[in-house]
Amino acid sequence: MVKSQRSLYISLAIIAASLGLTFYPLPDDQVQTLVVVSGSELEPPLKKLIETFHQQQSKIRIDLKVQGSLDMVNRFIDDRNDFQPTVLIPANQDTLKRLEQRWTAQSSGPAFYGDPTPVAKTRLVAITWPARGKALFPDGKFSWNRLETAMKAQQWGSFGGSANWGSFDFVMTDPTRSNSGQMTLSLWLSHKLQTSSLQAADLNSPIAQSAVSTLKRSIYQPARSSDILMQEFVVRGANDADIITNYESVALNRWEESKVTQGQPYQIYEINPTVENKPTAAIVRRQVDEPTAQKAQDFIDYLSQPAQQKILIEYGFRPVHPDVKLEENATALWKQDTGIALKPKAQVMDSPTVPVLKEVGRLWERSQP
Repeated sequence: MVKSQRSLYISLAIIAASLGLTFYPLPDDQVQTLVVVSGSELEPPLKKLIETFHQQQSKIRIDLKVQGSLDMVNRFIDDRNDFQPTVLIPANQDTLKRLEQRWTAQSSGPAFYGDPTPVAKTRLVAITWPARGKALFPDGKFSWNRLETAMKAQQWGSFGGSANWGSFDFVMTDPTRSNSGQMTLSLWLSHKLQTSSLQAADLNSPIAQSAVSTLKRSIYQPARSSDILMQEFVVRGANDADIITNYESVALNRWEESKVTQGQPYQIYEINPTVENKPTAAIVRRQVDEPTAQKAQDFIDYLSQPAQQKILIEYGFRPVHPDVKLEENATALWKQDTGIALKPKAQVMDSPTVPVLKEVGRLWERSQP
């Protein structure tokens, strides 16, 4: 800023003070920038919410960055970003526990200001194209056993589908980079090991190793984040992927788009049991002072308020605010024939512990297709 401009601002401030005014224009260099890093599943609603937040808080600028949830942890701990995060919002609250454990192991102070705050919730579902879904799940219900049979058959012609459909292709996100892939792998292992509570010791068994190899063999290339996977699924259609797993919110948000792009919408299936994820916001302490942290808390509080929770519902998320009921605020998106129920019947399992999730990731990395 040139000296004449700075002098002008100072003069205006002095005049305002002498007149007893409490408002005076602030120079541009007093606009506070907060760098918010979120998982890709939150990107569409966050863009809208940031716009509305800026209308109320014009002196706070939100710079949104998008990363896979596990990438977010690794990049922050290893300080491999070309920016300094203020707020992290991964897809799962347990991801922040992983970050906190790694931070504590190498640093003396706490990782975050205060307790992390959930801002929404969603669950893992399966998505497939209608004809594929009818061949894969003839009773209309998702089945890991049917999915495994198709993965082992490799070709639709050997499984009961049309030979013209070619190979059977299942896709998920990379479980070493994205939470939805890690949750998919965990549910698959829980099914194969017949347990509702995975233990690290279970993952060394031949059953677990064989299960991961079967899954890995059917996946050509896992996506790096949830929304990228959903976009590719919609654009490329049934010839590229027959079935994917993803968040309910992402599946609902892109459902109308699939009607336009492919001429028919995909079908969403409940996975039973499933896992519920809560995108959770935390204010980091590294290179973030207390005044900046307070502004960041203002933004997080804003996301948690009823009006903003209703906007998140418009994008397929379920609310976390106790006064906001999905049944009373369901938009047209929730009322379409997508396969999603306002009150799903699927059992919700607890996410595996952080040590178990670490072992799940290692099992994936060392497994051979």
